[in-house]
Amino acid sequence: MPRVIVDCAMYRDGRRSEAPEDFSDALAEARATGDAFLWIGMYEPTEEEFEHVSREFGLHRLAVEDALTAHQRPKLEVYDDSLFVVLKPVVYDDDTDTVTTGELMVFIGDSFVVTVRHGEGAALAAVRRRLEQDPEVLRHGPTAVLYAVSDAVVDHYIEVAAELQVDLEELEAEVFAPSATDSRNTKTTAARIYGFKRQVLEFRRATSPLLQPMDRLAFGDVPFVHERSQPFFRDVADHLTKANEYIEGLDRLLSDALSAHLAQMGVRQNDDMRKISAWAAMAAVPTMVAGIYGMNFEHMPELRQSWGYPAVLVVMAAACLGLHRLFKRRGWL
Repeated sequence: MPRVIVDCAMYRDGRRSEAPEDFSDALAEARATGDAFLWIGMYEPTEEEFEHVSREFGLHRLAVEDALTAHQRPKLEVYDDSLFVVLKPVVYDDDTDTVTTGELMVFIGDSFVVTVRHGEGAALAAVRRRLEQDPEVLRHGPTAVLYAVSDAVVDHYIEVAAELQVDLEELEAEVFAPSATDSRNTKTTAARIYGFKRQVLEFRRATSPLLQPMDRLAFGDVPFVHERSQPFFRDVADHLTKANEYIEGLDRLLSDALSAHLAQMGVRQNDDMRKISAWAAMAAVPTMVAGIYGMNFEHMPELRQSWGYPAVLVVMAAACLGLHRLFKRRGWL
């Protein structure tokens, strides 16, 4: 158990206090006093490791299964003895331009909070320290923990969206750069755009499903959540809406950038086809003349003249030069 329990503490009247080592005794003491609660933080527990905690706190078996399995959508579930919330924190690696999502499960009861974390994102140590420095907020019990955790996750959404915006601006500059139409860069740019869209899609899977749970916490009557906490959850919901608007804007800009890139590729292909057609037309004239005079007929114009051969060469050169000037003036070359 020690390796999966990141931290375990009892909070009495908004301040951290000593608690019995046994979960049952600590929970019983918290419930007996009425002004205390127990907060246990766990990191990727196995079924055996989590069994003792779930049994002592009376967690619903379906919620326990979700907490152990992970790969859940953000949601809020209400059970008889607890409230179960799933959050998906995100982490953006600027070096590899990848968005990775973790999972954070929060169990809320009458006198306890159990957080289960999967993945490297959303470490709760900073949230716990910040709450411990603000006893007025922590005095509201498990609701304060749920609010602080949700607020930290959603605020980080906006930070990641801002980082994606900066990288998208760099990608847009690359798309509209003069070298973007170079055949060596075309495939690389298209691959980067598609890769970026996949990262935005992964980001959206974390933020969009969370809107409904936040609305329930902000406007509904949810058990185990203090009724005076609704304004705070409304603030989290507003930030979440802002993050979703950011993501939708990023997705639209990526679609526009992809359309512009494909249009540039089409224009470049048309330019190439015009150039090929122009050079083919210039090559066709001397080929035609040479083909005619290559036929084995005895009676042909200027066949016996001494100036016939140079004259034909001059005609072919003049025709090619005329076509070259014509195509040049029209922008084909």
